[in-house]
Amino acid sequence: MMNKGKLAPILKLNLPPPDETSLAKFLTESGTFMDGELLVNRNGVRIVSQTQSDSPPLIQPSDNQLSLADFDAVKVVGKGNGGIVRLVQHKWTGQFFALKMIQMNVDESIRKQIAQELKINQTSQCANIVVCYQSFYDNGAVSIILEYMDGGSLADFLKTVRSIPEPYLAAICKQVLKGLWYLHHEKHIIHRDLKPSNLLINHQGEVKITDFGVSAVLASTSGLANTFVGTYNYMSPERIIGGNYGYKSDMWSLGLVLLECATGKFPYSAPQPGEGWVNVYELMETIVDEPPPRAPVDQFSPQFCSFIEACVQKDPKDRASANELMSHPFINMYDELAVNLSSYFTEAGSPLATLFGYFVVAWLGFNVCS
Repeated sequence: MMNKGKLAPILKLNLPPPDETSLAKFLTESGTFMDGELLVNRNGVRIVSQTQSDSPPLIQPSDNQLSLADFDAVKVVGKGNGGIVRLVQHKWTGQFFALKMIQMNVDESIRKQIAQELKINQTSQCANIVVCYQSFYDNGAVSIILEYMDGGSLADFLKTVRSIPEPYLAAICKQVLKGLWYLHHEKHIIHRDLKPSNLLINHQGEVKITDFGVSAVLASTSGLANTFVGTYNYMSPERIIGGNYGYKSDMWSLGLVLLECATGKFPYSAPQPGEGWVNVYELMETIVDEPPPRAPVDQFSPQFCSFIEACVQKDPKDRASANELMSHPFINMYDELAVNLSSYFTEAGSPLATLFGYFVVAWLGFNVCS
């Protein structure tokens, strides 16, 4: 479970018995959580073959497997309806992690989303996807031990820098595209909620995709889905109208994210300047009926303008795929500059300047706590 090569090295632990100060004391009920082939208990998570018994044996702990008793809580960094995110420290190695805890007294649809996220976390191994080290179900809550991205989210970073110059955007986009390519072509997953707060950064200059609570695994060969979930601001037109959609719906979202990062503002202007979009339906109507946004040609390179245009074609048939965009001229046009995202994220005033930073998980409306 823990061995993911360079992405998630095994923590060599000699564990004493759990003590009374473990994070498990925050929980109230016990049991086992199952959803289809997914089985989660206090010892971890596993995918159970459908050919196995309807009552599979409980997961047994192994010598190199983490448990909730291995961590000390440092601080709460995010919370929302039904869940909380803590920065935690491993007792024996001193390594920091993010602990996402979700109470399971939620609607069935939310439980399905949680199960979906656990399944994706369990099987994903990509340098541009946030690493999930272990998941548990214990005392009425699901707990997920995640890689700690000490720079917070791209949304946090934008609050400080306001906008991101093209050379850095190209380096960021290259990493996001690698993550999307992996999800689309290797895992057959549509993310469905790509936005600045779901792109996390760290002091090494890495950019990683997180939050698969509303992602769709495409079982059909057509690669289409028709459910309406995710953040409406970055939704593609075909999703808003309730039609079938596929992997290219994520590319529309990517185009809007990059345009927002470049200009410092959301690509669709609200009817009343300075007030933002207060009417969701007006925004949706604008996305469906109005021409797609474009990068100002007098402010940006032709390559960047072309890249955005390739992403935000209203007809998904005309929209570029992740595979096609990875060879777009914009992606490599600044390679000779040797762009250093590590220095940029740190020196431009991101949360990396603090000891712990902020780990933002945009799931169920988590908000950063002061």
